Amino acid sequence: MHKDDKFYTFLSSHLNNLKIYVSQEEISQRIFYISIVSLVLIAGILTISFSGFINNNIFAESHLTFQDNPAIITQQIPKSQTTAEYKSISYARPASSEDIAINRGGPIDKLTENESESIEAMIESQLRLIETTGDPGFLPTIWAHLGKINNEFGYRRNPFSGRGYEFHSGMDIGGNRGDVIAVPANGIVTNADWEGGYGNMIEVDHGNGLSTRYGHLSRIGVQLGDTVQRGQLIGLIGSTGRSTGPHLHYELRLNDKPINPRRFLPPEPTEIRTLNAE
Repeated sequence: MHKDDKFYTFLSSHLNNLKIYVSQEEISQRIFYISIVSLVLIAGILTISFSGFINNNIFAESHLTFQDNPAIITQQIPKSQTTAEYKSISYARPASSEDIAINRGGPIDKLTENESESIEAMIESQLRLIETTGDPGFLPTIWAHLGKINNEFGYRRNPFSGRGYEFHSGMDIGGNRGDVIAVPANGIVTNADWEGGYGNMIEVDHGNGLSTRYGHLSRIGVQLGDTVQRGQLIGLIGSTGRSTGPHLHYELRLNDKPINPRRFLPPEPTEIRTLNAE
């Protein structure tokens, strides 16, 4: 190859019938450089696209695993226990501040004790009506994630300052960053975005005024308007928003008012109850 100010000259030779033939080709430097840059850009785009395809495929495979095997969550709970016995919701302040668990957080719902007591009977009446007339597939009766319950629904001491009490509108389920979260009932995604103290949050409408929320996610696996089925993977545990560590903030709401998620949930498996008792 010979180079001058404007062209690259390439010499090539070949042998034919014992004679050597030499040919000369000239290529503009501008065209040569444009060709090289184009090849580099194409290679970069292909690399990024392939990487994104691999990541999305991994998430999609997990999604299919939950859809094709909805019993993957419920198989840990005997069928006879799929309906939990309802216990009255307690809004009373805890007697002491002992055993304040780690990995907490979440939004604060300002609800007074008197207000809670006045609407409790009405809420229970509505829930019983939904249970008897609604489609069971739209009732959140399986756990979105199985893990130690770091924080229950109701009043708690502020996990950040340790001073005063606040009303915790859901329950905090322990886990590691990247652990999977499954939707506990059929429904439609009404929110899948960053939402203040929740961090990355998903909300699913299950009909009849029931909805569930999933906060502090490291990754959201659904989009606004998606139809989801019980047991389907929707996101991954994280610590985004108002959180002290990786966990799932899980909420159950009736007509946009928070109620105790345990109202529909079965008892935890024995190994989880053992962790909660520690």
